[in-house]
Amino acid sequence: MAETYFAHAYAKGVDSMPRKTNVVASLVRDRYVADAVVILEHTPRKAAKAVLKAVESANANLLNNSKVSIDPKSIRIARIFVTSGTRMRRYKPASRGRALPFEKISSNIFVEVAGEEKVRKTAEKDNKSAKEEKK
Repeated sequence: MAETYFAHAYAKGVDSMPRKTNVVASLVRDRYVADAVVILEHTPRKAAKAVLKAVESANANLLNNSKVSIDPKSIRIARIFVTSGTRMRRYKPASRGRALPFEKISSNIFVEVAGEEKVRKTAEKDNKSAKEEKK
């Protein structure tokens, strides 16, 4: 039986509100990475680009940093969540020389992917299949 391996990626300081980014993240929760990429490429929201970048980064981390070879078709999104990032205080000019405060809110995106190890054919199985073909 193939063993499952995990990898994760963070995207911090995304210029989008967490509530809006979470809507996009919920579109791809518990899906295969290949399906999630297609969905995010066709989602007409600003946050979709940042979520796509985080998903692809986690996918690359799993493929490149694991000790064993991973089957790319088996990689799925195990966890994805959005938290609020830093808030920058800014001021907007108002009437009569006043300045009204507002905050630019950012998001942090966490993506964890899971993938199965590639199952290699052993020499015993190959010998058995070769013998059966000869018969």
